[in-house]
Amino acid sequence: MNYQEILENAHTCIGNYCKACPVCNGRACKNQMPGPGAKGAGDVAVRNYDKWQEIRVNMDTLCANGSVDTGLALFGKEFRYPFFAGPVGAVNLHYGEKYDDESYNEVLVSACAKAGIAAFTGDGTNPAVIKGAAAAIKNAGGLGIPTVKPWNLETVREKLALVKEAGAFAVAMDVDAAGLPFLKNMTPPAGRKTVEELGKIVDSCGGLPFIVKGIMTVKGALKAKEAGASAIVVSNHGGRVLDQCPSTAEVLEEITEAVDGSMKIFVDGGIRSGTDVFKALALGADAVIIARPFVTALYGGGAEGVEVYVEKIGAELADTMAMCGASSLAEITRDMVR
Repeated sequence: MNYQEILENAHTCIGNYCKACPVCNGRACKNQMPGPGAKGAGDVAVRNYDKWQEIRVNMDTLCANGSVDTGLALFGKEFRYPFFAGPVGAVNLHYGEKYDDESYNEVLVSACAKAGIAAFTGDGTNPAVIKGAAAAIKNAGGLGIPTVKPWNLETVREKLALVKEAGAFAVAMDVDAAGLPFLKNMTPPAGRKTVEELGKIVDSCGGLPFIVKGIMTVKGALKAKEAGASAIVVSNHGGRVLDQCPSTAEVLEEITEAVDGSMKIFVDGGIRSGTDVFKALALGADAVIIARPFVTALYGGGAEGVEVYVEKIGAELADTMAMCGASSLAEITRDMVR
C-alpha cells in the first residue's frame, strides 16, 4: 500500500466533513465544525499551514558525506524520528463511524510504537475513552502519551491513576481545550488553570514528565515552567478553540529562545511534511506533533496506513537533512532555514 492508495481508501469511509485532501491545509474544511475545521472564520488552520510554507530551507551539500541519523532521545526513550502522532477525539463524530475513540487509539498507539515513534491519545467526556487509551498504551509497553483535558483536580487525579497503571512514559494536558464548545458548563467542570492549580496537577504525576499543550506566548511558556512542566507544546489546537490566533510557526522561535533549553518543546499546527519537521527543529523545537493526517492514514489503511505515513514523513526529513548539511538532529541549526 502506498500513500495515494491510502488517500483513495480514506475517501470511502472518512465521513461527510473531512475531504482526505492530498495535503491537509485547512482550506477544504475551513470553518466546518463538527469536522476537522477551525473555529470562527476558520483562518487559523489555514494560517498554520501557510506560515510553514513561507519558511524556506537552505541547501548545502558541501559537507562530509555519510548516513543521516533521525533518532531522538526523549524522557528516557529512543525514537526513530522526532515527530509524534497527535491526540484526536470524537473521531466518529468528526471523521466517520468506521472507528470510535477507543478503537482508533488502539490501532494508532500500536502502529506508531511499531513504526518507532509514539502517539498522543485524546480524552473525552466518556470515561471509556481514557480507559481505552490507557489500555492501548499499556499493551504497547508504555509507548504513548495520554492527553488529559483540563478537568477539575479530582477528575484529573482519577485519570492520572489510569495513566500511571498503563506505564505511560509521559502525560500531557491540552489546557487550550478550555475553549472547546463541548467542554463548556460540563460536569465534571473543565476550563482554564492558574499556575497554582497546574502545579498541583504536575505534583500529582509523581515525577512522570508532564507536558502542557496549548502554549502560544512567552508568558504562557514561563507560567508552564513555573508550574513544573517538563515540556510544552506550542499549539493553538489547530485553530479549533480561538479565531484570529497567530500560527505556531510565527511564535515558536521567540518561545524557544525564552525557554532556553529549560523544558522540552514540541510544536504542532499545519506541519505536513518532513521538510516542515526540519524547519520546526531549526527554529528550536525538540520534536513535532502531527494530528489530522494520521487520521486520514488510519482511516485509509489501518495500522499499515499509519506505518506508511510515518515512513513518508521520516524519509522526507532524512532527505532534507542530507541536502542541508545535517547528519543528526543535533546538527540542525537556525541558519539552515530562512
